[in-house]
Amino acid sequence: MSEKIYYHSPYQTKWSTSITDIWEENNSFYAILEQTAFYPEGGGQPADTGTINGIRVQNVQITEGKIVHQLAAKPIEQQVDCALDWNVRFDHMQQHTGQHLLSAVLHELYSIPTVSFHLGKEYTTIDVEAANLDKNQLETIENLCNTYIQQNKTIKAYFITNEEAKHIPLRKLPAVTGPLRIVEIEGIDYSACAGTHVATTGELGLLKMAKTEKHRGQTRLFFLVGKRALVDYQISQQILDSLSSSMNTNKYSLNDRMEKQETENKLLLKEIERLKEENSHYLVESILSQQSSLLIKKDFADKTLKDLQYLAKAILHKKSCIVLLCTYSENKLLLQHNGNFSLHCGNLFREKIATFHGKGGGNEPQAQGTFSSQKDLNAFVDFLMDAIAEVV
Repeated sequence: MSEKIYYHSPYQTKWSTSITDIWEENNSFYAILEQTAFYPEGGGQPADTGTINGIRVQNVQITEGKIVHQLAAKPIEQQVDCALDWNVRFDHMQQHTGQHLLSAVLHELYSIPTVSFHLGKEYTTIDVEAANLDKNQLETIENLCNTYIQQNKTIKAYFITNEEAKHIPLRKLPAVTGPLRIVEIEGIDYSACAGTHVATTGELGLLKMAKTEKHRGQTRLFFLVGKRALVDYQISQQILDSLSSSMNTNKYSLNDRMEKQETENKLLLKEIERLKEENSHYLVESILSQQSSLLIKKDFADKTLKDLQYLAKAILHKKSCIVLLCTYSENKLLLQHNGNFSLHCGNLFREKIATFHGKGGGNEPQAQGTFSSQKDLNAFVDFLMDAIAEVV
């Protein structure tokens, strides 16, 4: 069995050892080392990355009790030099220790147990047995976590027996036999855990709650620790500075300025709608004065589908007819009538529109479609004109 360097020396990044077994399977090579600092995936924590004799370690798993390293190529020598990706390892140490701290604080403040933990590429998450956590609770949790970080509490990892475990305040006693590895945060938490952790809470730097989600009757907490939290703050600050600059204000007045602009925009949109309605009135009169048949067809270069819908409604309010309107800015069309014609618009679209590389549908008096090109749109219009000619 490999010596697990990550247990007693989690800060060690380089070491020399020998390969005790190696084999090829599915175009990858798998090796077992006499000593390894590569942490295998497990307990919610991803596997470490790095190299063995310069060959990239693609994955590390525990298989039948053995730590197996997946490699892109086969090392030539049996004696190998190994190197750990420290940035990845330290990130995992920060996130995992942060999870222990957060879970301990949830238990301390509200007696809320943690159900599961996942260390993702963007966020670390825990699922907790709580239907909801409000903003005040989340802020209280975050503040206490960061108070403990600032107190720079010592963190120790050691093995004990199941009998000894009965005499320490474990948050949760695992259902395993044999020696237990305990991760202790001084005066705050005792947890059974096989993961890698920092030596003091001060090394976490910062813990930031990101968001919450409902998940199977529980609450999922998303949070960031250490460098992840710093990078998130830097990105947020850049966005805030950019918005403040564009709004010609500072970050403290930004919210008020944006609320004011939103109010102004709503008023402008109402005015635009009023003007469009007024313009549509004249446009409808113009269209009807130019076309006297039962089919009203019109193409536009700059209208939206919403504009077409309003125009069709206005035309049908004044005349019993079939309306066929197209917009080339969106390659969309609208077919509509007032129910006085034996033409099922929806069925016509469903049966034929795919033939013209279009998508759409509708009901009996109305249907609309979208096309990949103006050519396809025009071809479908020609087809519709032939179909409409049979009913008018």
